[in-house]
Amino acid sequence: MIGKHIRPNRKAALKLASLAGMMALVPGLAEAHIIQGGSGGFLQGFEHPLSGADHLLAMFSVGLWGAQMGGRNVWTLPIAFPLIMVLGGIMGIAGVPLPAIETGIALSILVLGTAIAFVWRPPEWLALTVIGIFAICHGYAHGAELPQAADPADFAIGFVLATGLIHLAGIAVGLWITKALGSRMVRIPGGLIALGGLYFLVT
Repeated sequence: MIGKHIRPNRKAALKLASLAGMMALVPGLAEAHIIQGGSGGFLQGFEHPLSGADHLLAMFSVGLWGAQMGGRNVWTLPIAFPLIMVLGGIMGIAGVPLPAIETGIALSILVLGTAIAFVWRPPEWLALTVIGIFAICHGYAHGAELPQAADPADFAIGFVLATGLIHLAGIAVGLWITKALGSRMVRIPGGLIALGGLYFLVT
């Protein structure tokens, strides 16, 4: 039974990897002159999602949740998140007022971890809406913390690429746990992530 679910999930994961690669390549080619002139912005953007446990857990959760739900969600959620995150980043760079961003980031970890722990399988449009709201919060935080010397496009390419890689890590872990231990065992990291979200929310 598990084997039947793993094969389509693998195909979806490969499709996601290809699409993520194209996403990283296309803007990279379009902004090649910016990257050459301001690699610090790209590097800082790439490092930013990796430097904070809150960002890391949330983005990992998106991939893990997509892998748990299976089907189209394996690639639609991880692709939608960084694309919508760019919109939040633009809002942060522009200084658009958006209250309670840190609370939104903490809630993203708590909600996504809880969704995984309780094996919540909402309709695709609802799952995309949930991660879209949280992607705005994470993107806004990245944009608001943009170094003054960095080029916004260069910085954005860096954090979108890093985010995609974290999503892929979440997918890989989710598929591995499903294959090796059974799909229900994915609930365990989900519960731990939810506890992390609760910690960030309280502190």
